[in-house]
Amino acid sequence: MNIIHCQGYAEMSDVAAALVSREIEAKKDLLLCAATGGSPQGLYARLATQAQQQFSFFDQLRVIQLDEWGGLPPGHPASCAYYLQQHLLNPLAISPDRCLSFQPDAADPVQECARVQSALEASGGIDLCILGLGNNGHLGFNEPAPFLEPHCHVAQLAESSQHHAMVQSLDEKPSYGLTLGMSDILHARHILLLIAGQNKENVTEAFLTGQITTQLPASLLWLHPRVDCLIG
Repeated sequence: MNIIHCQGYAEMSDVAAALVSREIEAKKDLLLCAATGGSPQGLYARLATQAQQQFSFFDQLRVIQLDEWGGLPPGHPASCAYYLQQHLLNPLAISPDRCLSFQPDAADPVQECARVQSALEASGGIDLCILGLGNNGHLGFNEPAPFLEPHCHVAQLAESSQHHAMVQSLDEKPSYGLTLGMSDILHARHILLLIAGQNKENVTEAFLTGQITTQLPASLLWLHPRVDCLIG
């Protein structure tokens, strides 16, 4: 694992954007797995600026959504899909046919996860996976547990996840999420982990020990041969 300590959030976002740009330059139709939240927002802002300057740079880029809050109406401002539309898809002009996302209010969430899994497998796999470190060590909605699911699944959310900034203003918090599984993440050819935000000192310290446990899902990234971990 390549660990890079940055001088704050801005530098972390700059380094991350340069890394992502190099990967897209090398493979124009790269499949990017995109996380949401505060950690990657600076990265996405820098890619948006690049898109304004290099009009065709992202013309072949493909995106898959890492996870989604279950039960929200399509287009809800708290949804991961809405976040990605605002911060990544619209600024980079990613057309719907180049984006694979979860339907948050699917009548059958299990079947919806099966649909995304099938499409992911048909896509050739994730080239670059952008992740943030959750306050409890989760990746996507792969929550701390005695065992972890390998593929797309419906996840029961930990209480801490239900108080995430994206949904904290909702009167009724989502109780479940739809998410890629740990095997899907670990089969990405390259992983970019961004660690930023408040109250993450303890989970970051635990992660950096390199000890692997399903009670800290992010620790499984130590098994991957190509991870860049940026700490802002």
